Amino acid sequence: MDKNIRRGLGFYLLLFFIGFCIVLWLQNRTQTADTSYTIDDFQRDVQEDFVSEVKIYQNSEIPTGVVYITYTTGDEKEFYVSDVNTVFDIVMDKDKTGRIDIILYDVPRQSAFWTWMPVIVGVVLLVVLVVILMSGGVGGSAGSGGSGGRVMNFGRSRARMLNEKDQKYTFDDVAGLEEEKEEVYELVDFLKTPQKYIDLGARIPKGVLFEGPPGTGKTLLAKAVAGEAGVPFFTISGSDFVEMFVGVGASRVRDLFAEAKHNSPCIIFIDEIDAVARKRGSGLGGGHDEREQTLNQLLVEMDGFGTNEGIIVIAATNRVDILDPAILRPGRFDRKIMVGRPDVKGREEILKVHVRNKKLAEDIDLHEIARTTAGFAGADLENLMNESAISAAKNNRPYITREDVDKSFIKLGVGGEKRSRLVPEKERRITAYHESGHAILFHLLSEVGPVRLVSIIPNGRGAGGYTMPLPENDNVFNTKKKMLQDIMVSYGGRIAEELIFEDITTGASSDIKQATETARAMVIKYGMSEKVGLINYEVDSNEEVFLGRDLGHSRTYSEKMATAIDKEVRRIVDECYAEAKRIITENIDILHKCANLLLEKERIERTEFESLFSDNLTDETKTDDEI
Repeated sequence: MDKNIRRGLGFYLLLFFIGFCIVLWLQNRTQTADTSYTIDDFQRDVQEDFVSEVKIYQNSEIPTGVVYITYTTGDEKEFYVSDVNTVFDIVMDKDKTGRIDIILYDVPRQSAFWTWMPVIVGVVLLVVLVVILMSGGVGGSAGSGGSGGRVMNFGRSRARMLNEKDQKYTFDDVAGLEEEKEEVYELVDFLKTPQKYIDLGARIPKGVLFEGPPGTGKTLLAKAVAGEAGVPFFTISGSDFVEMFVGVGASRVRDLFAEAKHNSPCIIFIDEIDAVARKRGSGLGGGHDEREQTLNQLLVEMDGFGTNEGIIVIAATNRVDILDPAILRPGRFDRKIMVGRPDVKGREEILKVHVRNKKLAEDIDLHEIARTTAGFAGADLENLMNESAISAAKNNRPYITREDVDKSFIKLGVGGEKRSRLVPEKERRITAYHESGHAILFHLLSEVGPVRLVSIIPNGRGAGGYTMPLPENDNVFNTKKKMLQDIMVSYGGRIAEELIFEDITTGASSDIKQATETARAMVIKYGMSEKVGLINYEVDSNEEVFLGRDLGHSRTYSEKMATAIDKEVRRIVDECYAEAKRIITENIDILHKCANLLLEKERIERTEFESLFSDNLTDETKTDDEI
């Protein structure tokens, strides 16, 4: 049933119901009289010969009623009496000669039509309401064929079909994924001109799996494929298949592919497919789990005895390691495309896309922003520029300035600054030396990059300050030297506290945790310890818990090896701590200068920080000349 027709029918039903209620009210309303006129007033008027006619309307249950009286002057009155016999007695006592006309009306009787009409109308309205509910007149927005809004039909697919006019994304909207676009362009070309592939005996991939970290553009790339191909695009989430009722998920899979066959050639996009395609036998429900029935039906539809020509399935996930092997084989998902985090060039291209409709000031350099946002995905970059635009609008600026970008970068990286928070002077000094210790190591160690910003302003994540490095490039791998220097940088704050205040605080707890995790990974995961050797002792606890394979964690090495691992981790940590302490001790003057500058300005940038080292070299040169 068309949505407009359903709306018109509902409107007329509502009008009919309101009119029927008005008729019932008019038919059954109780006739009431003016309470200001009483039986005593009536008796007085009768005695004084003011009354010429009396009309009495009786009630059907008890001898009550409404009395209408007409005066000799032509005026009329009405009043309510609890017993009409009282009126008779008053009139008969006075009216011996019959000068007052008395008209007694019979008890009103309702016809059978009005007796049964409410019941009939109620039944008709109930039937009409049930029909509307069953046909999808009430519920969510209708999907393909109206299936999305059918409340009573749980087995219908909840996929939403987008036609060519609804698809607003193309490959021009996807930046930083040039190789990925080349791989999926073959799908677009096949959907546009399938005959040249068929003539050569080629078979288009039945399924393409996008895998990669969150926010890298997997869903956007699938939308762009549909937009370029100009074919119907069915989109659904993996969690939309599974319900609490057994068999509903499998029924929805069948319905989805049936709809797709009627609209082929088309694309089915399943977002977060790991919600329905997880490895079988891994849950507590065993083989009778509703999710596994849904997966089995999906496997059959993608490559079973049924033919689904012209249907391409695109799926996205960031947990490809937990997918069932049967769905990853060729014939179902023939291609697996890794959509990773962009490099510097890719980030710059993504930024150009996201600033198309934004006004930028002249001091904004997208290349510099791309270089300083190492590790950012496409969604992170979009969020950065959006926050920058919000910051500019809040400050009534017509353009986005570099200051807006820097503030947004800090806000997203370490949390918003809390300048209104009152911090005791002692804690400010501790924080200043703590962050100065980190900054000195960032500057002097070769593998961890220069310092971009040092601040002692409290942020929204509970930290009293922060030191933000500036990565020079995107590193694909971590070296042993870099990991050791990361550990040294983590201990810089604790070392500064110990040297200056001869006491330590709890502020370095997260630093210690990070350093310990790095050292342990070097020993048990990356084989960077000569004493432990090139053996992986890591327990993949995340996989066990997630898949439900084991309620406990198994350990694949002996107690003796566990002791050796602990000793090796301790050795690495102690050596890094000693080396970091030596470096900070040799640069104790710079530590004082940096802390004092932070106490004065609260936040210093790279040029100001690096000038402390150049000033120190100048002072040493002057001292040597004087000597």
